Amino acid sequence: MTILPYALMICLGAITVSMLLCLIRLITGPSIVDRLLALDTLFLNATCLIVILGIYWSSSFLFEGALLVAMLGFVSTTALARYFTTGHVID
Repeated sequence: MTILPYALMICLGAITVSMLLCLIRLITGPSIVDRLLALDTLFLNATCLIVILGIYWSSSFLFEGALLVAMLGFVSTTALARYFTTGHVID
């Protein structure tokens, strides 16, 4: 009997708790910078969650989904940071 399924379940629980805490910070953040960082961390946690589910279910399609979530998270965080600092996204 292997320990991998148990370790993946513990990881899923930890990432779920982390996502809930990021969601709380996203909703109640005192400043826009806190909310932006919480959103970026939420994207990172979602990527990790998808990768762990891909390992657990032995599916290679979820890794492509994780890559898409990571790319969209980076682009959206960069665009929002640019918008909040300069007031526009494209020069």
